[in-house]
Amino acid sequence: MKNQRPVCFEVFSAFLRLGLTSFGGPVAHLSYFRAEFVERRKWLDEKAYADIVALCQFPPGPASSQVGIVLGMLRAGFFGGLAAWAGFALPSALALIVFAYGIGWIGDISHVAWLHGLKIVAVAVVAQAVWGMAKNLCPDRERASLAIAATVLTLAVPSAAGQIGAIVAGGLIGWLFLPAAADGPHAPLLIPMPRVHAAVAAALFAFLLIGLPLLAEATSSHALALFASFYRSGALVFGGGHVVLPLLQQAVVPQGWIGNSAFLAGYGAAQAVPGPLFAFAAYLGAAMKDPPNGWTGGLLCLVAIYLPSFLLLIAALPFWDALRHRAAVQSALKGVNAAVVGLLLAALYNPVWTGAIFSPRDFALAVVALLLLAAWKVPPWAVVVLGAVAASV
Repeated sequence: MKNQRPVCFEVFSAFLRLGLTSFGGPVAHLSYFRAEFVERRKWLDEKAYADIVALCQFPPGPASSQVGIVLGMLRAGFFGGLAAWAGFALPSALALIVFAYGIGWIGDISHVAWLHGLKIVAVAVVAQAVWGMAKNLCPDRERASLAIAATVLTLAVPSAAGQIGAIVAGGLIGWLFLPAAADGPHAPLLIPMPRVHAAVAAALFAFLLIGLPLLAEATSSHALALFASFYRSGALVFGGGHVVLPLLQQAVVPQGWIGNSAFLAGYGAAQAVPGPLFAFAAYLGAAMKDPPNGWTGGLLCLVAIYLPSFLLLIAALPFWDALRHRAAVQSALKGVNAAVVGLLLAALYNPVWTGAIFSPRDFALAVVALLLLAAWKVPPWAVVVLGAVAASV
């Protein structure tokens, strides 16, 4: 068996680069992952990547981070998943912890010009992601129609219920009406993980979800209450980072753990850094009024909000490759993948477009960024820098 250390370092370095340059939010992250690991590094094929994206739409938690964790596990087992998470999440988490230390004199950055430029570039990044995935996942009129229907449902019901309903409906329609053999055989997704670990992970997920609040109440421990609150947020939120932010506000501001002005300032900072929005938990932990806070509180809350994702993925992955080769599952996955494209298209409009395009100049900058990405193949990080500079000028 080959030494896993060089492979884990390869995974960590690849995701560290993405963690430092992946602006644009969860939808854009899926595009960065596809370009890096399907097209450039060829760690897996297009179908396998689409199936991973589909799998990560079902459990709660940050879908893009979960896709990254699965990619790391495919490459180097459990420690590969840890390496992928650390490389992708820690840059933004550390930046937000540093920001928490200086929040008293930095102030709110939510309206600065370069931040607006990053949001405009995100429109181009997400548009390219939607187009690329639509070409592969919606090649016929049936799946294209299903994607548009998912877009309509998601925009009509702008909540986690609408997103989950679109995915479930896509799976049912695919299972009933889309043939399984049309796309040919799938490349294997071999997860080097015993199934007994899956059972232990599933039991531990449920135990922590129920037991942590009871233990925190029984011991009156602020650290346990903090861990339980962030674990619950990571375990129960559907829809990714944009959904978890208001839920975290309800979890920490009414409790008096952090002031609302400090929360909003951190929210602005979270939009400015690359990587996953769930790293906002690190800022909240660091900015807490009472200990544990600072570096300890930041890392505690970061681990707590991501732990449910790790446990759920470990519980599901050992069974996933066998399931996805079944004809009924393949048909359902076709429908789910088409619905995911619809969700991405809805996200392109709201919040990506509505939060960035306010004038003809904004639209022009987004079009130029899309041209650079799609036609000139300029690296996304370079387009991000150009967008920030252009908006500032």
